[in-house]
Amino acid sequence: MKRLFADSHPPLLNPRDVDFLLHEWLDVADLCERPRYSEHSTESFDSVLDLAADIAIKRFAPHFKTADAQEPFVNADGTITTLPEMKAALSAVGAAGLLAGEFDHGIDGYQLPFVVSRAAFAWLQAANISTAAYLGLTIANAHLLAAYGNKEQIDTWVRPMLDGRCLGTMCLSEPHAGSSLANITTQAVRQGDGTYRITGTKMWISGGDHEMSDNIVHLVLAKTPGGPEGVKGISLFIVPKHLVDDGGRPSTRNSVVLVGLNHKMGNRGTTNALLNFGDDSITPNGRNGAIGYLVGQECDGLRQMFHMMNEARIGVGLAATAQGYTAYLQALSYARTRLQGRPLSPGRESVEEVPIISHPDVRRMLLAQKSYVEGALALGLYCSRLVDETISAPTDADRDDAELLLDVLTPIAKSWPSQWCVEANSLAIQVHGGYGYTRDYNVEQLYRDNRLNSIHEGTHGIQSLDLLGRKVLMDGGRGLQLLLDRTAHTVSQASALGGPLADWADALASAARRVARTTGLLWKDGEPAGALANATIYLEAVGHVVVAWIWLQQAVVAHGKTGDFYEGKRLATRYFFRYELPKTTAQFDLLDSGDRTTTDLDENWF
Repeated sequence: MKRLFADSHPPLLNPRDVDFLLHEWLDVADLCERPRYSEHSTESFDSVLDLAADIAIKRFAPHFKTADAQEPFVNADGTITTLPEMKAALSAVGAAGLLAGEFDHGIDGYQLPFVVSRAAFAWLQAANISTAAYLGLTIANAHLLAAYGNKEQIDTWVRPMLDGRCLGTMCLSEPHAGSSLANITTQAVRQGDGTYRITGTKMWISGGDHEMSDNIVHLVLAKTPGGPEGVKGISLFIVPKHLVDDGGRPSTRNSVVLVGLNHKMGNRGTTNALLNFGDDSITPNGRNGAIGYLVGQECDGLRQMFHMMNEARIGVGLAATAQGYTAYLQALSYARTRLQGRPLSPGRESVEEVPIISHPDVRRMLLAQKSYVEGALALGLYCSRLVDETISAPTDADRDDAELLLDVLTPIAKSWPSQWCVEANSLAIQVHGGYGYTRDYNVEQLYRDNRLNSIHEGTHGIQSLDLLGRKVLMDGGRGLQLLLDRTAHTVSQASALGGPLADWADALASAARRVARTTGLLWKDGEPAGALANATIYLEAVGHVVVAWIWLQQAVVAHGKTGDFYEGKRLATRYFFRYELPKTTAQFDLLDSGDRTTTDLDENWF
């Protein structure tokens, strides 16, 4: 494979690992036998990966630190200045056709497997998440409209996003409501011509305003007069920054007004906006209110938006993975070249200093990082392959099973990397020692950037409520059973191979039984307050079991193969089963006890 680059550039991802996951484990070549992907081959997949890696190295990575130091700012006329290199990088991705990768031929896409497209995008996320974020939101926006929009909406808004002329956002949160979407107050009033006038304020809008594209396509949640209370009354609207003429060209400015930019600890190159919709300063066609276009039917907005949110959750998990992965590789490179300390063996005091990778504690930290980031990348790509199964599997039953399993895994695929790959970032700083928290190296910025992902698209707490309160109960618990059945299949494969794999299989089988038992105990009374009191602990424990399953699958594939790469896979599996999976025992014990320390208290005791 071509994805090998000059040693002078900080490493981003390990191309050998990407190839292993896609070709040896997930067998993406098998997808080429399906009608949707029949025009592709392993060669075309590798060409896409090489192209993405090349753009990541040449267009995204060079302004990684500059985008952090020179944040976007608002000019006196209300426009925003961003780095010219950011616009050039975004344009390069659009020109290369990478935004259109997995979309249908009917809308000028290439029908690339989702799993290959996500692997390619991970290179951009590893190189510069601030710039890549604009594209991730745009792709998810386009997917939603391709699924629920009408032909006119797809032609007007999706096609320009796929060729990079327009960028997209998702506008959910409001200053007073936060994650509680039932409390949003943005209003949408139907007009005689079928459009809607939108008024309200949206907060924390990534990519919410800038000058780097011809237009910005906002997807906005709002309520219509007379609709049901709460989330059932939410509808979804396309609200562009600029209205367009009959030829699709931006013409009149819509009433979407930037109030200000939020300044985060990381991702500083991504504009994060407070937006007023229907601001009195702009009155399109001489009337108040931003002009919006209903997607689908009224009061169906939250269901539609979950299409984008679930895709974004997998994307956030992969973003966290990519940032942890490159930090690990940079720590590994540093540890191999940094000379400090001498061996502890008696009589070796006079030996010259050794690279710090020789020290057991540094090796422990690097092994932990490797187990987190390579496990997380495998998890994210596994979920991406499930997306392909929901689209192209040969039978209805296979597609339904893939969708249900994906539902169960999505909160884990978002939250587990957002927790443990950030820990990999923290360990990368530790490996660098005093240099790690200076700006001389990239790892301090990678930590700051990655710390945001535990909040993006729903906190750990929200994901844990989703997993334990909804996903494991769906369809009578069939989704959880699907996960346990697939885990059991891997256990059977590993047991048959004997040796360490059989030992790891026994450990995973025991942990899977704890998942089933604990889930049943938590819901035995059917009382949500008690069941969900420690939902975050449940998410952490089940997440570790899932990643152990992912690691065991990799070890099965690596079995009997020789070379440093495969030895590394076995070593990381050994580490995860000896150092990480045992942590779940105490967590399951706590959950099984029904402990109510966090609920049976008076807030004044703090």
